[in-house]
Amino acid sequence: MTVDDTGSGTGADPAPDTEPGRTAGSVNHTSSPRVDAPEDHDSGEDPLALRLEQLILGAERRYTPFQAARSAGVSMELASRFWRAMGFADIGQAKALTEADVLALRRLAGLVEAGLLSEAMAVQVARSTGQTTARLAEWQIDSFLEGLTEPPEPGMTRTEVTYPLMELLLPELEEFLVYVWRRQLAAATGRVVQAGDDEEMVDRRLAVGFADLVGFTRLTRRMEEEELGELVEAFETTAADLVAAHGGRLVKTLGDEVLYAADDAGVAAEIALRLIETMANDETMPELRVGIAFGTVTTRMGDVFGTTVNLASRLTSIAPRDAVLVDGAFAEELVRTGDAPASEAEAAEAAAAAEKEGEEPPSYRFALQPMWQRPVRGLGVVEPWLLARRDTEA
Repeated sequence: MTVDDTGSGTGADPAPDTEPGRTAGSVNHTSSPRVDAPEDHDSGEDPLALRLEQLILGAERRYTPFQAARSAGVSMELASRFWRAMGFADIGQAKALTEADVLALRRLAGLVEAGLLSEAMAVQVARSTGQTTARLAEWQIDSFLEGLTEPPEPGMTRTEVTYPLMELLLPELEEFLVYVWRRQLAAATGRVVQAGDDEEMVDRRLAVGFADLVGFTRLTRRMEEEELGELVEAFETTAADLVAAHGGRLVKTLGDEVLYAADDAGVAAEIALRLIETMANDETMPELRVGIAFGTVTTRMGDVFGTTVNLASRLTSIAPRDAVLVDGAFAEELVRTGDAPASEAEAAEAAAAAEKEGEEPPSYRFALQPMWQRPVRGLGVVEPWLLARRDTEA
C-alpha cells in the first residue's frame, strides 16, 4: 500500500467517504463506481477471482492506496505501515482497495487518536491479527475448501463449484470465527486479571513445556511428503486437544515440536505425561520427549519469551525418550502445591505418621527423581528432575 509523491495525483478523484453509521458491508453498490469487465480482462486478472474477491470482501474496488489513506484521514506513511503489518504486498497505484480498507484505517487511527493505543501498539495489533488470520485462511483453502470443491459431476470444474460454495460458507465461517475469538479473548483476559500484581500481568510466572518428536529428521528422509504431512497433522491435533482439555494453552506448533504454557505446574505436568502416554499407545507415532521449566515469562503477540522458555527447550533436547525432564523451580512448585513429595523418603514418613494418627496419608499425583547435574548451553549448570506418575493410573 505504497505510493510515491509524484504518483499521488493520478487524476482520479478519491471516492466519497462512507456515510455516517454505514459499515463496509452496507455500501450502496448501485451508486458506487464499478470496476468494469473490460478493464479486468485488460489487467490480466481472472474474472472469477475478481467476483470471489468482491463476494468475500463485501465491497467493490474503489480506491488507490493514496485515495484510501486520504479518505481515512491518515498519512500515507501510517497507512502503508498498517497495510504491511497486516501482511499484504505493496500494490503501487492500483485501484484495488474498498470501503472496508478505509474503515479499517479509520478504526486503527481512531484508537491512536483517542489515546487507547500507541501508534506502535496499533501496528502490533495489525501484525498479530494479520499473521494469525493469514495462517487460518491458508489452512482453510488448502485443507478445507480444496476437499469440498471436488466437482460433484463429470465435466464440472473446481472453479464452477467454488463461488456458490463460498457464498454459502462465508457467513457461517465469519460468525464462527468471531465466536471463537470472543471465547479466546475472554479466557485470556481471565488469566491475566487473576495475576497477583500489575507486574505479573506483563511478566508472568508460568510453566512452559516443549514436546518434541524423536528422530523426526530421519523420518523426513524415509517418508513420502503426504505421509509426513499426515503424521505432523496427527501430532499437532493430538497435542492441541490434550493441552486444551487439561487447561493449558498451545502457544505454537513447529512441525515436530509443540510449545505450550500453563499457569499451574500440576496442569503442565499432567499434560506432559498425557502426551507421552498417548503417543506411546499409537504405533504410527515416533517416541516423544518433553521438557518443562517454571518461572517468569514475557508474553508478546501470543508468544512467550525469556530464560524460562530457553531452559524448557534445552531440557527437551537432553530428555530421555518417552520421558519428561523438569527444572528445579518446577519441581519446587509441585512440592509447594502438594502435587509431589520432596522425596520418596519424606512421602513414606508422612504416610507412616498419618497411619499412626488414624488419618488418610497424603495423596501425591507425581514423583520427582533428581538427575545428575549437567551444563546446559547458555544457561550454566542445571539439575534436571525426571517427572513420573506415582501410581499406575494414566
